[in-house]
This record gives sequence, structure tokens and C-alpha cells, in this order.
Amino acid sequence: MKIQKMSDILFEAQQLRKDFKSGKKTVRALDGVSFVLRRGETLSLVGESGCGKTTCARTLLGVYAPTAGRVLWGGRDTATLSRAQRTAFRKRNQMIFQDPYTSLDPRMTVGEIVGEGMSRHFSLTAAEQRERVRALLETVNLTAEFASRFPHELSGGQRQRVGIARALALEPECIVCDEPIAALDVSIQAQIINLMMRLQRERNLSYLMISHDLTMVRHISDRVAVMYLGTIVEQADAKTLYENPLHPYTQALFSAIPQAEPDSGWLGRRIPLSGEVPSPSADLVGCKFAARCPYAEERCRTQAPALAEHGAGHAVACRRVTG
Repeated sequence: MKIQKMSDILFEAQQLRKDFKSGKKTVRALDGVSFVLRRGETLSLVGESGCGKTTCARTLLGVYAPTAGRVLWGGRDTATLSRAQRTAFRKRNQMIFQDPYTSLDPRMTVGEIVGEGMSRHFSLTAAEQRERVRALLETVNLTAEFASRFPHELSGGQRQRVGIARALALEPECIVCDEPIAALDVSIQAQIINLMMRLQRERNLSYLMISHDLTMVRHISDRVAVMYLGTIVEQADAKTLYENPLHPYTQALFSAIPQAEPDSGWLGRRIPLSGEVPSPSADLVGCKFAARCPYAEERCRTQAPALAEHGAGHAVACRRVTG
């Protein structure tokens, strides 16, 4: 097993909790989420809509302040960063959004969109900035002529390439990718993913990938964390998790992946889930999956399982697995 050095860890989430008020109730969007993101790797967060993936990413980037827990960036608590350090933090950590149709300002040209961050963070002449914008557009396989166009003149795939160029403009070390291909035609999705993988190799980027596309996640990820109702129920390297999922929710989730040969292997068996997803309230006790789990015992309904190691690098929150 490779020895993990502290210098390899870019981000570390420690027992993150995030509550939102909804009338008189408290909605717990994150409940004790912990993970690390290493330099140059792709960590994917997967799970049903509403499980807390995007909230987790935004809390990591400081868009939301955690209700409890800490985010460490390069070993430093992001809540204690000075003004100058916070500026550097925002510069070094960027985001690619899901919808390329709404994430670009329609009143700005492509050149202005890509160059906006440069104007704030770099001391460049107008000519130098134009040259950087041109180089970035070519990096994402767009020509320099696109700099004078407006977003409404571009296709969805071209807009997402502009979004990627904008994220690269500040020379980040980490990019949070919130469903980056979900709004694109299937014919374009593979092109965008291949582009992102090439950029990662060339620039040693770290990706925190949020996605519902489990086939794509398997292809692009180094490690995968499965979320359910604000908690991580299982995480491991992608190969291990897809070949040997241990948590009942992970098994049900992965069984929905379309298979070329439906009768081959355990994934050929569709595992339906009964019951409804509980409300993510702060007073929910026990295992959050117990109401839908076919193996739930009485202790599952009263005692929340901890995320525990079950083999090297493979962690699962299930008493049936870990005892």
C-alpha cells in the first residue's frame, strides 16, 4: 500500500455538519462527513439527488460555513485564513458548474468571461490578457475567434469548454466539478470528459467530481464516496468499490447501472429499494438507511453506524459488514 504523506493531501474534511433552517425545522444537509482529497487525484461523490453532494462541495470551497467540523486546506483550517490567504484559497480552487446555459453571463463576451478573474488576480497588460485568453481557448479546443462571441452564439459543449477555460484562468490546483456533463448531449459528454482528464494529467489538477453518471464516475475516478442523506456510507478506490460494494445502498445504487450483458455477475441483478427516503431532519436517529434496508435490525434503528475500515482503503458504515 502506498504511504500517504501529509504533503499529498490538498483538502481534508473533518466531521463536517451543515444545518439549514426550514421554518421551525432544522434540515441536516451534512452529518459528520469526513474525507481527504489528494493532489492530482479525482474523488467522486455519488448518490441520489438531495443526498448532500453539492452542499458538501460548496462547504469545502467556503460558499457555506460549516455548522460544525472543519475543512483543512494544505493543513490549514479554512475558517482561520487571513484575508490574503483567503484570496489565495479562492484563486487556487475553482468550480465548473452543471448548466453551461446559466453559468455564463450573457452580457459578456467569451474573452471577458475567461479574462475576468485574471483582471482581479494578475497584473497584466491588455495585450498580455488577450494572449492568455487565446491560449486558454486553444487549450480547451476553441479557436481565438471565440473570444469575441457571446454565450448565446455557442453550443452547449462550447459553453462548457468556456466554463473550463474560465476555471483554468487562475491556475488552480483543485477544481470542483458539479455535474459537468449532465446538461450536454451524449455525443459531447465523452469529449468533455476526455478534455478534463487530459488537463488533469498536464496540470496535476485535483478534481472533486459530483455526478449521477455512475459509468462515467467509474471511468474517471481514483476514489469514490457514496453519500446517503448527508452521510458517507461507503468509500474506496473506484476499482474496489465497483467490483465489491459492501453497503446495501451502494449495491442497490450500482445495480441500476445499465449492463451490456445483464446476466453476468452480481450487477446483473436489479436490487429494488422499498419505502421512502426519510426527511433529513436533525433529530433523525440510528442508521439513516434503516427504513429502506432489507437487512436492518433493531440496533440499526437506534444506533448510527460509524464509517469504519473494512480492508485497506475501503470504509463502510454498516453494522452488518463491520459488526
